[in-house]
Amino acid sequence: MSRPARRNVSRISIASAAARLMAQDGIEDIGFAKRKAARQFGATEAYALPDDAEVEAELRLYLTLYQGDVQPDRLRHLREAALEMMEWLAPFRPYLTGAALDGTASGFSAIDLMLFADSGKDVEIFLLDHNMEFTPEKPRHRQAEALLRLSLPQADVNLHIFPAHLEYQRFHHRDGRERERLSREKLRQLLNTA
Repeated sequence: MSRPARRNVSRISIASAAARLMAQDGIEDIGFAKRKAARQFGATEAYALPDDAEVEAELRLYLTLYQGDVQPDRLRHLREAALEMMEWLAPFRPYLTGAALDGTASGFSAIDLMLFADSGKDVEIFLLDHNMEFTPEKPRHRQAEALLRLSLPQADVNLHIFPAHLEYQRFHHRDGRERERLSREKLRQLLNTA
């Protein structure tokens, strides 16, 4: 009995399918979206998977093509809500990162903020003192001390809490690219020029 022929699937096809899953189904984890897209094509070898930058490029293209009429307003809304949260969370030196910054925000996207605090408990106490409900989740970054998720009327917000001494360290994506982040001042400038 012979083995079935392997399907020749391009990385761009998998990246495109992963982007569609992220935009339509709200999948936030690029790695999960890539693996799920690869399975749809029957491609399971690691070398067949696109890198994160390829998926992000396809996601931007998908959002432009299929959600171009709402995407600019969505980004502005998320960025304005992020600035409001950052003003409120100023004691923890917040930075905007993620989909609201890099332009890949879909209708499912949360605002991702990096906070730098002496302790994750300080942020939790701050939220509790202000009667803010949050859900602790497993941090996605190995150096993060905590990840707290807030569900607000404006948008969901992920607070990625890092030790204060890491504020000026460079952070990278899994594929080695430097992770962009914006301070409150830079985000305010971006909103004023857009």
